[in-house]
Amino acid sequence: MSGQRLPKQGCSIATVYGGHQFGHYNPQLGDGRALLIGEITTDKHELWELQLKGSGQTPYSRQGDGRAVLRSSLREYLCCEAMHGLGIATTRAMALAFSKTPVYRESIETAATVLRMAPSFIRFGHFEYFYYQKQYDELKQLLDFTIAQHFADLLELEEKTRYQHWFSRIVQLTADMVAQWQAAGFCHGVMNSDNMSILGLTLDYGPFAFLDEFDPTFICNHSDHDGRYAYNQQANIALWNLNALAHSLSPIMDLELLKDILKEYEPLFLLRFKDLMRLKTGLKKQPQQPLPETLRDDVLITEILQLL
Repeated sequence: MSGQRLPKQGCSIATVYGGHQFGHYNPQLGDGRALLIGEITTDKHELWELQLKGSGQTPYSRQGDGRAVLRSSLREYLCCEAMHGLGIATTRAMALAFSKTPVYRESIETAATVLRMAPSFIRFGHFEYFYYQKQYDELKQLLDFTIAQHFADLLELEEKTRYQHWFSRIVQLTADMVAQWQAAGFCHGVMNSDNMSILGLTLDYGPFAFLDEFDPTFICNHSDHDGRYAYNQQANIALWNLNALAHSLSPIMDLELLKDILKEYEPLFLLRFKDLMRLKTGLKKQPQQPLPETLRDDVLITEILQLL
């Protein structure tokens, strides 16, 4: 749990990726604090990757120490388990270990390591890395691996159709995740494309917050000076990141087809958000017949948010 040694079946892997940070592409990011130590299959035949965060330097630490401090590790542990309890798709925390190893930040702090788990830690930024490196064969290899490992039901389809259905699935998973964030008042804070999970999981709990009071313009990240990742911008930024992913897939998939699939995002997001808000207001199902303007659910939801 502390990262000092690996289990017998463990295999340490640190992955490289790129990504758009605050709208600007960074050509080389990676697991600066994360190490994949193996994967396990549960009795229910579920595949989980196990990853240590904060265990030390990796080839992609970018001159950092690869460590994590106790306070941020506790925040990640508590929040991802809270998100899971709320029914929001997320990576999970399995254990936390702290040590007397000094970590130098603004002050000297206590080191900690989180053992976190997910079916996959593949991010949009993995695809962007190979696209911008012009390594198109490796890009296709990554796409084929991702589908075989996590979307095996698509393997029976012809390749072009398989890729189309896969990207449509990514759009749907992302729309669903962000709708859940908005309905719960969760602010991610760092929605860079390298922090977007290919499985629609809430990934990387850095500066995050829940809305204690309803302020749609709330910014939880003190370094986000322009409010790019404010609460009311999250749905738009998710689409922006999906556009970045689509761009990186253009050597493999038809660009016009990618654009058409991206159009699915907004209606999917709005439908899921309205369903979640109906539950909050005690409306158990969508009305079957058209209603007058003043009685429509979306009008009611808008009025509630305006009241808040």
